[in-house]
Amino acid sequence: MDNIINLTVLDREGKEHSLEAPTDMSMNLMEVCKSYELPVEGTCGGMALCASCHVYVQSEHELNEATEDEEDMLDQAFFVEDNSRLGCQIKMRESLEGLKVELAPQSE
Repeated sequence: MDNIINLTVLDREGKEHSLEAPTDMSMNLMEVCKSYELPVEGTCGGMALCASCHVYVQSEHELNEATEDEEDMLDQAFFVEDNSRLGCQIKMRESLEGLKVELAPQSE
C-alpha cells in the first residue's frame, strides 16, 4: 500500500511491536503509538510541552533537528540519553521506513 511505512517500537517491557504508519495524514510518532494503544500518554497533545512521549531512537534514520522547545522539554525529562527525542516531534514520512524506537521509562 502506498503512503505506508513500517516502524518498530520496543515497549517498556522489552516487547517489539511492528507498526504501520501512514505518511499522508500528517501524523507524528506519538499519534501512531497511541493508535496502536501503546503506553504513550501525549499529555500535551503533541505540542512539545511535556515529555510523556519520550523515546530513544535506535535506528540511524536522519531526523529533523530538535526544536528549541523539544530540547527544553528533554532538559526537564527523566532518563534522557543522546538518542532521546519526543515522539510528537517525529513526523511520519517515507524516509522513516524501518524506523526503530524504544519507549523511554516513565518518570520516577
